[in-house]
Amino acid sequence: MKKFTAVLILLAFSISGFANGGKPGYQIKGNIKGITNADVYLANYYGDKQYLKDTAHADATGNFIFEGKPLLPGGIYLVVTPRKTYFEIIIDKEQNFSFETDSLDFIKNMKTKGSIDNELFYGYLREGIIVQQKMDSLTKSLSSAKTKHDTTAIYDNMKTWNQHINEYRNQFIKDHPETFLAKLFKSIPDPEVPKAPILPNGRPDSIWSYYYYRNHYLDNIDFGDNRMLRTPVFHQKLEKFITQTVPQIPDTIIFEADKIIERARKDSEMFKYVIWWVTYHYETSKIMGLDAVFVHMVEKYVQTGQTWWYDSTQTAKLIDRAKKISPNLIGNKAPNLKMLDMYMNPIDMNEIKSDWLIIVFWDPTCGHCKKEIPKLDSLYKELLRANGVEVWGVNLEGDQKEWMDYVNEHHLEWINVWDPYNQSNFRKLYDIYSTPVIYILDKDRNIRYKRIDVDQTRELFEKIISDKKKK
Repeated sequence: MKKFTAVLILLAFSISGFANGGKPGYQIKGNIKGITNADVYLANYYGDKQYLKDTAHADATGNFIFEGKPLLPGGIYLVVTPRKTYFEIIIDKEQNFSFETDSLDFIKNMKTKGSIDNELFYGYLREGIIVQQKMDSLTKSLSSAKTKHDTTAIYDNMKTWNQHINEYRNQFIKDHPETFLAKLFKSIPDPEVPKAPILPNGRPDSIWSYYYYRNHYLDNIDFGDNRMLRTPVFHQKLEKFITQTVPQIPDTIIFEADKIIERARKDSEMFKYVIWWVTYHYETSKIMGLDAVFVHMVEKYVQTGQTWWYDSTQTAKLIDRAKKISPNLIGNKAPNLKMLDMYMNPIDMNEIKSDWLIIVFWDPTCGHCKKEIPKLDSLYKELLRANGVEVWGVNLEGDQKEWMDYVNEHHLEWINVWDPYNQSNFRKLYDIYSTPVIYILDKDRNIRYKRIDVDQTRELFEKIISDKKKK
């Protein structure tokens, strides 16, 4: 995720070369009082990570120089000291400048030469410190407030200071509209929701307010400017929108993710990052059912050759993973399994008549199974069997005698099956790579829940059975 296209590099080179009087590359001279005879590091934000970009050695007087070719991609960078403290600088069109500061207070003591961007940036940071100090003081005073009037007055004061910094940013945008910092400031605020329409019952339409907020949340993010990636703002906005603002329902996530990706097509690096992050996030999600988003991303973007940054091996792995998950997505018709019982008699899963069917893939030699299978057996005998829930227990490994001995010893009275000749392809159809794994199918044998443990299974069926009795 740290590579940049030749077109972007050449474009940055031509612009910055002009801005720096024809000097190629970047040269940033620094002096930090209190940091001597030590290495200092230049890093950049990228999404939710930070990456090392350059290293310089501070001499006995605290002087050091970051320099190199080609020009650095624009964004907010971090200067990191050996004490693991850091401060931020803007690197954009001006890439030949200097600064000096003091390790006792980086922001207060910062002085820059040759970088209007950073002069403006540190003016804002100093103003922000004043506001933060006021807010901290007001927060502490809440503990000593004696009356409701005192508390209200403190909160009103907090709102005033919060409004002050917002007005500062808004005025900055008006005064310096051409700067990257102005673009960044525009992207920070959440949308202001207008007064909601009134419903026939006389109440405000709260759903309208939500959709307005959701539809306008990313309005001020420039998806055509990859400098946004190298700030602490972009990823936070993207992640909050996708994982918190948007309901965690696969179809809704997919709808919003596709809209964002279309906006990001204006810039190849933004396009790359958004696809990469959404794909990775939902591939590794622990929330049941959201793997459908991962499958969609692979089928729509990876399989169609739009993800040029993945090599052939990575592409093949993603496609293979999606193909393994696709048959067993929540809501899909469960793949039928034709297997053998303990006495080698054939048995067809679709012939089992029950309101619900639990499939549990397990192994008598698996340590975790030895804890979970007895719990599931107790649940089956105590609650499930009498309420129209059947269990289809699939033995994965071990010889027949070992499996039968375990079943008989623990009196497992559900449907016990196995596939000693690997004819059903159940590992691929149900994506089985560990044990135990539980799937829950409804009466029509659609997958309703998957990869939940026995305790969750108990909670689920206690509620289902309780709700059924209330009807």
